[in-house]
Amino acid sequence: MTQIIPMIEARKRLMSLPHEFEQDKELGAFQVTRHGKPVMAILPNDLYETIMETLEVMGDDALVKSLRQSIQEAKNGKIIPWDQLKQELTCGK
Repeated sequence: MTQIIPMIEARKRLMSLPHEFEQDKELGAFQVTRHGKPVMAILPNDLYETIMETLEVMGDDALVKSLRQSIQEAKNGKIIPWDQLKQELTCGK
């Protein structure tokens, strides 16, 4: 969930925001505005890293194609249960 806060409030809360993010994992991000217009966002590092990883994946055509194929195969029931796969991998089958 994104909260919209004016620049003045963001400036006042800047030092307490890391604590707020730690206390409330559902906090999401803050969209900071100046004169009512969005100018920046403040977000927890975990969310930032997730966004960057997603952008990296989405920028790789081969990876996106593979992901789409995997999703379609899962929808079609072409899956291997984790226990079976784990056993095959550890037993060298």
